Amino acid sequence: MTQYTYTVLFEPDIDEGGFVASVPALGIASQGETLDEARQMIQEAIAGYIEGLQQEGQPIPLEPAELAAQLRTEQVAVQV
Repeated sequence: MTQYTYTVLFEPDIDEGGFVASVPALGIASQGETLDEARQMIQEAIAGYIEGLQQEGQPIPLEPAELAAQLRTEQVAVQV
């Protein structure tokens, strides 16, 4: 069994509540009512995605080493 590690972005879901979790390197997302649930759901989504690729004989995408360092968040103020 191989272990894969990916950067996951967690964002509050303003409209529905809970959290959205996304994996930029894989282009997948999931959600949960709590941060812990969102974490569990995205782990299951990643595992399912990788298992599907393996069944199809497709390569498993690896996260570029510099991806985590490139992710940024900022607060930007505007006056209108």
